[in-house]
Amino acid sequence: MNTKKVLVTGAAGFIGYHLSKQLINEGYEIIGIDNLNDYYDVNLKHSRLNKIKNEELFTFIEMDISNKKKIEDVFQKYNPSLVINLAAQAGVRYSIENPDVYIQSNIIGFYNILEACRHHPVEHLLYASSSSVYGSNKKVPFEETDFVDNPVSLYAATKKSNELMAHTYSHLYNIPATGLRFFTVYGPMGRPDMAYFGFTDKYFNNELIQIFNNGDFDNDLYRDFTYIDDIVKGIIGLLGHAPIKTEDKAAHTVFNIGNNNPEKLMVFITSLEQSLSNSLGREVEFEKIYEPIKPGDVPATYASTDKLQREIGFKPKTTIQEGLQKFTDWYVKYYNKK
Repeated sequence: MNTKKVLVTGAAGFIGYHLSKQLINEGYEIIGIDNLNDYYDVNLKHSRLNKIKNEELFTFIEMDISNKKKIEDVFQKYNPSLVINLAAQAGVRYSIENPDVYIQSNIIGFYNILEACRHHPVEHLLYASSSSVYGSNKKVPFEETDFVDNPVSLYAATKKSNELMAHTYSHLYNIPATGLRFFTVYGPMGRPDMAYFGFTDKYFNNELIQIFNNGDFDNDLYRDFTYIDDIVKGIIGLLGHAPIKTEDKAAHTVFNIGNNNPEKLMVFITSLEQSLSNSLGREVEFEKIYEPIKPGDVPATYASTDKLQREIGFKPKTTIQEGLQKFTDWYVKYYNKK
């Protein structure tokens, strides 16, 4: 039994829910906070919460991390040993349409978390960064030591800012902090704004799916799709590995958590069609339309996971066929599709 208190922000989110559930199974006491915003279907957030809200080791507080006073109150009352900040406004394309919410949540909200960790010292702060910080880097696979000063979306810029802010607070106040650069996370109870989920929705709505690769199959987009269980294992594995301050280095580091096995977007789509065919017991083929790549999108994401493997001996290995089958089985059951 692990009696440590863990504050998980974004606990009703995709990663936050799966992580909280696993931490509860491992005996951690979870204080989960989420503002339950309507960026996507709130019912899905409530469905996730309903699966864990009655657990003895789970306390849920509906609030926004951009509210500094409320964050301070939570730290004062619960005094968490570990903090995992997953609350953020997600999405590359949405950051072009609605920049305000990214500054509010990803910059001001994260600043509030850092301030709280400064005044209520924690053993380890882990926070969500993103593969998007690599921008349009041509060198692959992406390594944590790569230059990341050319973000191509405001979302990416806020995540890079989080890394800089965490490093500064670690340097000034010795807060052990670890940034987690996630690579295209997918799986059951996932985010409806992600392509695989949206494609599945469109199939059942008899709509065309838009593929942003100009129909160029030789130079297709590559993505390092990472199954949710692998993300959770990586985070939990790193919990007890807080970076240590040295004479010339702050107690701050970053890790890629990706599959280290990028797939062409079209391979991902045909795998999704096959998985959905298996779940429904009939052949599925999406109607497709090919369009130019969108501003802010990057042509490839490809994680080097060597650093993660050296640190905790873990390398994500769920194949897209396995992971997508679990997603489509869940989707068909959850939405009662025939």
